[in-house]
Amino acid sequence: MTHPPTDRRIDRLIHLLVEHATVVLPGPKIAAEIGASHSTVWNWIEKLRKLGVDIRGHHASGYQLRRLPDVLAPSLIRAELGDGEIGKKIIHYFLIDSTNTAAMELAAQGAPHGTVVIAEEQTSGRGRFGRAWYSEKSSGIYLSVLLRPDLQPSAAPILTLMAGLAAHHAVVAAARLVPDIRWPNDLLLNGKKLGGILTEMNAEMDRVHAVVLGIGINVNHTEMPPELRPVATSLRIEGRTAYSRIRLAAALLKQIEFFYHMLLREGSPVIAKRWAAASSFASGRRVRISSKNGDRFAQTVALEANGALRVRFDSGCEESLVSGEVVEIKPETRSQKPKSEKPE
Repeated sequence: MTHPPTDRRIDRLIHLLVEHATVVLPGPKIAAEIGASHSTVWNWIEKLRKLGVDIRGHHASGYQLRRLPDVLAPSLIRAELGDGEIGKKIIHYFLIDSTNTAAMELAAQGAPHGTVVIAEEQTSGRGRFGRAWYSEKSSGIYLSVLLRPDLQPSAAPILTLMAGLAAHHAVVAAARLVPDIRWPNDLLLNGKKLGGILTEMNAEMDRVHAVVLGIGINVNHTEMPPELRPVATSLRIEGRTAYSRIRLAAALLKQIEFFYHMLLREGSPVIAKRWAAASSFASGRRVRISSKNGDRFAQTVALEANGALRVRFDSGCEESLVSGEVVEIKPETRSQKPKSEKPE
């Protein structure tokens, strides 16, 4: 099923309510300001209430926002971004099958570099190897960023690491929690998965046409489904407080902008170095490596400049991995903490 993007007038409605949060806005004034009928405004107000937005209706006088909403409205996110390319165009969905699917379709239609697709809920969110991504309504960050880099297709691994590094710094900046990064695409807190990255590409042999970075972060989930509790968590579960998804989304887009330009300017070695400094998985970690050829056991040795993970297998031979799934063998002890650089 194809879900339509959010009517841009709803974004204007949210922005109008936020701008005038201390006063009661008459329904006819709202309708005139955003270019919609009074009945349409009422329907949209009800839709926002179902998402948890606290809007008080005053009989015969209008509507008043009682507290700042945590709806990922493009206008609220863009207000935090400044003049960067990433997020200049944001397409919002209340419900979508997958933000990556939508972003890849937009890429094929010629959408510009920096376009962001963001959703309150996904019905078919996906991770690597075709796995489903749990996308609870209005609780997480589910977004995809369209990039049009002047890079070779072989740069795909470093783009995934760049996105993981950006997500790491965004969580530090917005939530004051320090996630670990597991090669190649996972964010962890206390050994459980907090977020993931799915990189998809449209390319020829020697040229990248478009890259879509799909990023999911569990933010305000109060609990995970029973089957995920042993392996997944959220910022709210770990930090024991609610977090602003708007602030985190904006921080994430700013960090992607920062590290993307660092990659173009200085090359992949600097991204690899920064990633290794923020991850406990870059070296000395006992891991199981799962691939289509089965499971093998090894110890991580180093992250190479191109984003490949150097590992030493139990046989003594070393190999540089460019794909596969890495799972730690030994649970991280309390004394082992992921490293973090100062947030940008």
